[in-house]
Amino acid sequence: MITGIPDKHYLRIGEVSALTGLPTSVLRFWETEFSSLAPKKSSSGQRLYTRKDVELVAQIKELLYVEKLTIEGARQRLEGKKKYRKSDLSGETLAALLHDVKLELTSLRDQL
Repeated sequence: MITGIPDKHYLRIGEVSALTGLPTSVLRFWETEFSSLAPKKSSSGQRLYTRKDVELVAQIKELLYVEKLTIEGARQRLEGKKKYRKSDLSGETLAALLHDVKLELTSLRDQL
């Protein structure tokens, strides 16, 4: 993940670009592709990213650039993480999660 995020309430898009090594155009594009990435805008229209937004950008970058997922794959992975929060895992939800993992692993095994 990203280390050295300044201790500020909001970061401008240029600061996030410098921290992540991503062009500002990529950050703006990702806003259209990932609904969970929605920085606030100032009265002058500048994007204001929170620490949570910057961490999400880093997570998306990891999924796309390191794990080589497609945008759709990264979106599904992010939605999957939201879908199964630890506090939400009831018996049925846990069983559904385990079933999904089993199907995914079986699919990966079959591809090998």
